[in-house]
Amino acid sequence: MYVLMKIAISAIIIGIVTEVARRFPTYGGVIAALPLVSLLSITWLYFQGEKTEVLSKFALGVLWGFPATAMMLIVIYIALQNSVHLLISIGLGICGWLVFLFVQDFTITFVRRLL
Repeated sequence: MYVLMKIAISAIIIGIVTEVARRFPTYGGVIAALPLVSLLSITWLYFQGEKTEVLSKFALGVLWGFPATAMMLIVIYIALQNSVHLLISIGLGICGWLVFLFVQDFTITFVRRLL
């Protein structure tokens, strides 16, 4: 029952965001950029009894993923502005996301070894 409640509440929020985006694309984008998924996930983890340490590690993981996500959205934006098909734009964005994550992880590992 708890899982169904989480799914229903999450789906309602996503539905509201897409409806706002359909009518007001810029505002929908701003709302979608809000950390809704992160906050929902932290909330669900908290109510499931996860410890503060797990919640803080999750928040740090989200923070580490943010630059790559920004890169993905930039690639998708540029591709769509150049009339690239949506699915190809998303594919390019995901590839950019993966490359950025790899470079970010490699850089962090390299710097840690130097220190």
